[in-house]
This record gives sequence, structure tokens and C-alpha cells, in this order.
Amino acid sequence: MNKPLLKLLLPALVVAALSWSFWSNEGWLQLCAGLALFLFGMQCLEEGLRDLAGSHLEQLLARSTATPFKGLLFGMGGTVLLQSSTLVSLLTIAFISTGLIKLAGGVAILLGANLGATSGIWLLAMAGQNLSLSPLALPLLVFGVLASFTGDKGKAAGRVVLGIAFIFLGIDQIKAGFSSFDDGLDMTAWQAEGMLGQLTFVAIGMLATVVLQSSHATLMLTLAALAGGQLELSQSLAIAIGANVGSSVTTAFVGSLGGNRGGQRLALAHVLFNVLTALVALVLLLPLGWLVQWLVTPFGLGDNALIQLALFHTLFNGMGVLLFWPWQPQLVRQLERWLPDRAEPLVLITELATTDQPEPRAHARYLSERALDSADSAASAVAQELLHLERLSLEVICHALFIPVEQLLQQGKLDESILQAQPSPQSLDAEQLYQRHIKGVYGDLLSFMGRLDTPLDEGQQNFWLSCQVAALQLVDAVKDAKHLQKNLGHYLRQDESAVRQAYVELRRHLLEALREIRTLNHSELPDELWRERLNWLDERAAQFDGEFRQRLFESVRNQKLDGLQTSSLMNDLGYASRIIQSLRNALLIGEAQPLFRELRLLGEKDESLIVLG
Repeated sequence: MNKPLLKLLLPALVVAALSWSFWSNEGWLQLCAGLALFLFGMQCLEEGLRDLAGSHLEQLLARSTATPFKGLLFGMGGTVLLQSSTLVSLLTIAFISTGLIKLAGGVAILLGANLGATSGIWLLAMAGQNLSLSPLALPLLVFGVLASFTGDKGKAAGRVVLGIAFIFLGIDQIKAGFSSFDDGLDMTAWQAEGMLGQLTFVAIGMLATVVLQSSHATLMLTLAALAGGQLELSQSLAIAIGANVGSSVTTAFVGSLGGNRGGQRLALAHVLFNVLTALVALVLLLPLGWLVQWLVTPFGLGDNALIQLALFHTLFNGMGVLLFWPWQPQLVRQLERWLPDRAEPLVLITELATTDQPEPRAHARYLSERALDSADSAASAVAQELLHLERLSLEVICHALFIPVEQLLQQGKLDESILQAQPSPQSLDAEQLYQRHIKGVYGDLLSFMGRLDTPLDEGQQNFWLSCQVAALQLVDAVKDAKHLQKNLGHYLRQDESAVRQAYVELRRHLLEALREIRTLNHSELPDELWRERLNWLDERAAQFDGEFRQRLFESVRNQKLDGLQTSSLMNDLGYASRIIQSLRNALLIGEAQPLFRELRLLGEKDESLIVLG
């Protein structure tokens, strides 16, 4: 069976099976409908809050990791607000991957997110089984729809209100679904005694969270089943432990897919926290159960299983935070030891011209779907990817000039023997390099920026426009280098002549300009001196253009060059001028953006980074 047919058949079978199960059991239909309403409400709440806050949530995240305690508070507050510890964890991974926050701050946020995750279960437990939330949901639906007609902010606020309404409706529907079952879902006979019984219900909680992608949804189902008598308290406690472990599976999956070490380290930290906390909770399950009973008895809640489950969930998460809190610096160092930074190659393009197999097309290195969740993380990802594109562009231009990339990275006097040398038979074709290394990354950048669907303020809009222009300037420089390579290679392979020497001068001029642009990229000069040096580059390019044209016409008068050779040199001088101007424009655009200046300073610590100003 071919794959396209299989992709169509599997969803059809799932839909058919669900339809049959809904027709067979009304209680199951109510349960699934309630769960769908609950998850849709959480999605509306998340999207509405994100649109309402704009970039303020991301800006607050970047400022709230100055100390571990601030990070803890932000993790708690963000999870209470969004009602999703998984979302907060994934957002934190995105911010670490794009360099907006450090690993230590991310670990503190994770600890706070686990504490904040207990807020949802407390609300559900205090609502109780007999309290219906539907009367509250109905007016909220009306207000939410009305608010959506009052502009962008009103639409976002209305989506928040609608999300809360759907969550309330979902809770009531799930409670009704459980209460309609007689014995079909009764798991009280499965006694969770002994380690094997506890692990069974831990696995149930973990699996449910992985499938539903929400520990809140799993705990809400558990509360409803507990209130309806389908679960015992001891079973519910084990499911709550499993739900915590399951919430880290999504984080681990997203972190492992990303190539960034920071995101992978935070994902591993999340798994370690949840797994170790779960192990401790399992070992201390009986003592924790006694502690919960002892705490609720004075308030007359000894028979309230819902409150006891919520308190247990808070206690074992709090216990995990207390265990990890003193060891945060050691944990960060250990994570960096387990997952060290990958060594960045000095040269990115390393393929050989003699390879028989076509090289795979290069793609973006720093763009991930999770970075699109916020404007700031997306901006940082695009900035890093532009640095990657610029490195590739400079290397392709060097290959177009038949100059080893290492010559660009060196300082001091140019190697005259390399400038005078004929192109090697192993030289790479600039057109192939453009198709292989530039076009894919540029396409990924445009696609990524086009998929951003987050409200932007004026400063962010200017940043995105600047990035688009800078990327286009880099691509234009490479395209001009492609056109230049043909004549350059043709005449450099000839014997010594006036036209060959003219192309040597053109190659020398371009290499000097590329070195100067790279020096400005790495420079920490004050703005005034930096501008003076950029102006010197402009003046030097204009002076060379004038002098080169004069020498060409003098050679024509002396009959050292014919008309065709002069035409080729004039055209290629134009290509060279446009290459320098395009790179100069990209450099100036980057210098005008604070984010690029920050990354430039970071790049000074890692000589392998070549930065856009």
C-alpha cells in the first residue's frame, strides 16, 4: 500500500471508529465533546492573550530572568495566565534557542511553571462536582462575540472571554459524560496497591497527557472521574504524577528536534525535573497521602477527594522545586557538560568540485516553528539566520573570485601570489553554490517571515522590513558575483596580458573591500569612528572606479585592450561596484538595529561568527 493512500485511509478509519463509538454510547460522546470544548477553550484563551498582549509578554520574559526568583515568579505567573505549563515551557525553549534569555533563567522559569500548573486543578477542585459552570458560560459567549466586533484589541479580548466560556462548558460536559456511565469506566476495582499498580496509573496519566497535549486536560478528566466515583483517590494521585511526566514529553520532543543546544539543554532539564520529582513522589506516595489527610482534616475536608488531589499535586511539585532550587547552578553546568556547544566551522562551504553526487540544498539553521509563537523570539531567530546567510554569501563571493575563504579571514597584506594565480581546476561554480547554499536559506527566511502572525508595533515592523531588505542585498551581491565569475575565470586562465592584469586588479580591489566590510562587522568602534571608516570605504570604492576606468581607456588608446575586452571589464567593474554597495547596505542596515549590535558583540566572543553590523 502506497504512502499517500495510507495517509488518507488512517484518518478515515479513525473518524469511522469514533463515529461508531459515539453512536454506540451517548456518555462517551458527551465525554469527548466536553474534552473538545475544553481544549478549544484553552486554545482560544492562549491565542487571545497573545494577541492582546502583543510583544509585552515576550519583553517581560526577557526582563524577568535577572534573578532565579524573578524567573520563578514569571514562570508561575505565565502558567496561571495561560493555563498551560507546556506552552510556557515551549516559549522558554524558543527564547533560549534564539538567545533572548540564558539557560539559568530558563531553568528558573521551568520550576515556576510547574508550580503555576497547580492553579488550574485548584480552580476545578474548588468548583466541585455539584457546581454547574454553564450558567456562567452562556453570558460570556454573548459578551465574547460582541467584543469581537470592536476592533483588533476587542477581538483579542473577546477571544479570551470565549476561551473561558468554552472551558466552563467543557468542564460541565465532561462531568455529565462521566456521570452518565454506569460501570463502563469504573476503574475503582483496579487497586493501585504496590509499585506495579502505582506505575500502571502513572502510565495512564502520562499517556493521556501525551495524547491530549495538556496536563490540565488530564487532571480535569481525573477530577471528573474521581468526583463521579470511577476512580479512587490513590489511583488519581498516581495519574497526577504521570501527567507531570507526560507534560515534559512534548518539551523534550520539540527541544530534540531543534538544532540549538540551549533549547535541548532546557528540554533535558524539564525531563529531569519531572522524572526525578515523579520518582520521589512515588517513593513517598503513602507519606504524602497521610500529610494531605492531616492538612485537610482540621478544615473538615477529610472526605473531599478533589481538594486532596489538588493539595497533593501542589505538594509534590513544591517538593520538586525545593529539591532542585539549591542546585540550579550545578544543574546548568552539568547540562552544558552533557550537551556541549557544537564547534562552529571556520568555513561553512566545504564540498569539493569533483563530487559525483549533488549536495543537498542548504536550509535555515535557526528558524523553528516554535519561534513564531512570539515576535521577539521570531526576530532573534531571523537575525541569527541573517548572520548565517551573510557568512554563506561572503564565502560564495570568495569562490566566485577564485580566492580561498581563509584569505578573507586573514589580516595584513594580501598574498600577491594568490591574486596572480590561475583558477584551480577544483574551483567551485558560483551558480551551483548559489542554488545550493543561498537560495534555500533565503527562501526559508522569506517563508518564515511570511508566516509570522503576531501583532507588531512600529519598531518591530521596521525591524522586519530592514531584515527583508538586508537579505535581498546579500542575495543581490551573490548574484552579481555569479555574473562576474564567468569573465574573471576566462581571462585569469590566459597568459599574462593587459586584460588579465586588469582582472587581477579587480580581484584585489574586491578582496580588500570584503576584508574591510568584515573588519567593520567585528569592530567595536564608537559610532562616529565607525561611520568615518564606512565613509572611507565608500570613497575608496569611488576612487578605484574612476582610476580603473581611466586605465582602461588609456590601455585602449595604447592598443593594449580591444573593444570587446574593454566592454567586459566595464560590465564587470559594475558588478564589482554593486557587490560592494550591496554588502555595504546590508552592513549599514544591521548597524541601525540594536538586536544586530548585540549579536555583533556576542560574535566578538566567538570568532567564527561573521555578523551583519
